[in-house]
Amino acid sequence: MPSSSDINNTYLLGIDGGGSKCKAIIVDADNNVLGEGISGPANPLHGFEQAVNSITESAQRALENSGLDLQLKDLTAGVGLAGVNLPALFEQMSNWAHPFGQMFLATDLLIACLAAHNGSDGAVMITGTGSCGFSYVDGHPYTIGGHGFPHGDKGSGAWFGFQAANYVLMSLDGLKEPSSINEKLLTLLGIDNGLEMVEVIAGKPAAFYAKMANLVFDAAEEGDAEAIAIVKEGAGYISGVARQLAKQNPPRISLIGGLTPRIKPWLAKDVKDSLAEPLCAPEMGSVIFARQQLALL
Repeated sequence: MPSSSDINNTYLLGIDGGGSKCKAIIVDADNNVLGEGISGPANPLHGFEQAVNSITESAQRALENSGLDLQLKDLTAGVGLAGVNLPALFEQMSNWAHPFGQMFLATDLLIACLAAHNGSDGAVMITGTGSCGFSYVDGHPYTIGGHGFPHGDKGSGAWFGFQAANYVLMSLDGLKEPSSINEKLLTLLGIDNGLEMVEVIAGKPAAFYAKMANLVFDAAEEGDAEAIAIVKEGAGYISGVARQLAKQNPPRISLIGGLTPRIKPWLAKDVKDSLAEPLCAPEMGSVIFARQQLALL
């Protein structure tokens, strides 16, 4: 009968926790994906309890989906999370009484970069709920942005949604000309005026605003001048991040995140020409990271 240590090294959990969702996979020794699970947001910056609940729930769903007769305590987990680039949150998550046999914690930036380049050196721009640039070259991590919403994360889904909300409120007050963004956003939120809009959006997290990002791109692709201006500003920021990352001389650079197909056509030509397709999904980066840490042990 295999020992717990043998099981821990045979089947691994890879977890990618972000501001909108948490995805877990369970893989065998050859990195074949045996099961998957998805749950809610897992950025501890927006709530520790929510984050750990989402991690546990997605992991349990992945294990059930795999059909393996195991428990979470039998498994080693690589866990990549948004927010743990902040030392206090990294320490809090490291001290979590997790349900796994072992847990190796990393930032979502590192696991995304490892995944995009299959464990080799490289760089990534992340454009999802949040935004960030990250490179890992010769063992040296380098980060641009990732400062969080609303004070940072320019060019992210949350940023685009926030710009849309801001524009519509100003146009409803007569300070801006109405745009097709107005009708799209008011319809999406199911409201008619600015007061109702404030009631709906007040105090909402980044994930809420990120859900409004696509309507800005829809309006821009339809030729709306205001939407085009917003998209160009956000894409210009991401292009600038790419050029700054290139100074670190990464062998490859990739664009990843849920907003990728929408924002990529708007990037500067030199940046688009420099992009390489990511080789693996971010949750596989957590597996790669866990294997690297096991090898060190």
